[in-house]
Amino acid sequence: MMDDQALLRYSRQIMLPEVDIEGQERLQSAHALIVGAGGLGSPVALYLAAAGVGSITIADADHVELSNLQRQIAHQQASIGGNKARSAQASMQALNPHCRVIALDQHIAGGALERLVASVDVVLDCTDRFSSRYAINAASQMTGVPLVSGAAIRFSGQLAVFDPRRADCPCYACLYPPDDSGDEALSCSESGVMAPLVGLIGCFQAVEAFKLLSGAGTAHQGLSTFDGLSGQWRHFQVPRDPACPVCASLR
Repeated sequence: MMDDQALLRYSRQIMLPEVDIEGQERLQSAHALIVGAGGLGSPVALYLAAAGVGSITIADADHVELSNLQRQIAHQQASIGGNKARSAQASMQALNPHCRVIALDQHIAGGALERLVASVDVVLDCTDRFSSRYAINAASQMTGVPLVSGAAIRFSGQLAVFDPRRADCPCYACLYPPDDSGDEALSCSESGVMAPLVGLIGCFQAVEAFKLLSGAGTAHQGLSTFDGLSGQWRHFQVPRDPACPVCASLR
């Protein structure tokens, strides 16, 4: 049960009929996993903490650099040299001390990643490498935990939600077959990225996680892409691949 302070803190969400007290209580009892505390992970972490998600695990082995501060808003000048997950944890708890935040300052892979994903209600992929995205997707498919995937580079961003609980929903490998992912080296450090773009895509990821956890609305389906130079969104339907090496054998 929420006390008077919690009712006041989340009052602007509770007054939404699609959320109400029941939806807010679902948020408070939920556990989200954010993999990556950089440009995408920063707005995701801050907004989910502010919105009242009860438990959030955030994982990142990297350290804050000066060049990160242009877009990674969970970190401050004083964070330089510190671990990103722990820096984000401090920002999240300063924003909402009632949110339980677990910082993992190491790379999580293999069985450890699968066990971690199995322990949460939603996983948000805020990484920037195909190898990480494939690993997170595989863990999501194996455990049946919904995955909210985002990406941003230069002036372009995209978002997709992969929910293994839906029989007709594709997975990340359906959209990007492993044999086609030869662009591993594409990164913000080499290609650049517009600062507000990662905020926009990260906020989109937070919106989808909010809906999945609270029960409000309907989760995003298909793939949405955003062109920051023209300001245009495009949406594509993405069918399941019956020959997908990841999800075909699990359905």
